[in-house]
Amino acid sequence: MLIVRALARLMVAGSQALQQCTTLQMRRYKAKIISFSGIDGAGKSTQIDALSRFLLNRGDCFQLYTFWDDIVAFSRHREYLSLRAFKGEKGVGSPERPIARRDKNVTSWYVVILRLLLYTIDAVRLLAIVLKHESEDVDYLIFDRYIYDELANLPLQYGLVRAYVRLLSSIAPTPDLAFLLDAQPEAAVRRKPEYPLDFVRRNREAYLAIANLSGMRVLPPSSVEKTAASIRESVGSLGTRADSAEVRTRNALAVGGAQNPGS
Repeated sequence: MLIVRALARLMVAGSQALQQCTTLQMRRYKAKIISFSGIDGAGKSTQIDALSRFLLNRGDCFQLYTFWDDIVAFSRHREYLSLRAFKGEKGVGSPERPIARRDKNVTSWYVVILRLLLYTIDAVRLLAIVLKHESEDVDYLIFDRYIYDELANLPLQYGLVRAYVRLLSSIAPTPDLAFLLDAQPEAAVRRKPEYPLDFVRRNREAYLAIANLSGMRVLPPSSVEKTAASIRESVGSLGTRADSAEVRTRNALAVGGAQNPGS
């Protein structure tokens, strides 16, 4: 019942924020936004490194953001909470050193309410970061995780929660390419042992549900090379800001020639 009340209040506040953001969201951002999401151990870092090398070799300018470090509000306090209150372990798990994290796999009602508030703040901060690049010479903004990764931590079986997900997806900038790197939970846990297998399975299903709600492009489990090639092909179809400028120049020249046929 408390979750329902908190959701109702957030929906009202979110609707007001959405009205203020509508004008900003209607225009196309100058930099192309590319996001990578997926369960822990899906291979996001590997694919981001491969895409970064591809863009550098192509001469494109990009900015890489790590969602937890660069976007999330009160990240240190949130990490402290997971370590102290939930008794989780710090660090990144590996086959040689598995750890037991307790953060997003904690689903108590009071934690869900706190997440609803914090995720709303994160969405607004994300919008501010993207708008900051309106005046900068950047072709691509690449995000290692996105707002979708947070939304996958919510109890999506409730209709009000799904409505909240749609609302927050409207406030946050919509990526030009939002990749969901799908992975088999068993393989992901072997690669990055941090959470119980049962939770990783549920988390994967939540990601697929978020992809259905938000329009993320799901990349099925495959080899590193095939996945990287698919990502390069998708990014190549976007073009760059320089391409757009060239098109505008050609159009302007064509219009000028039509207005001065005798010159």
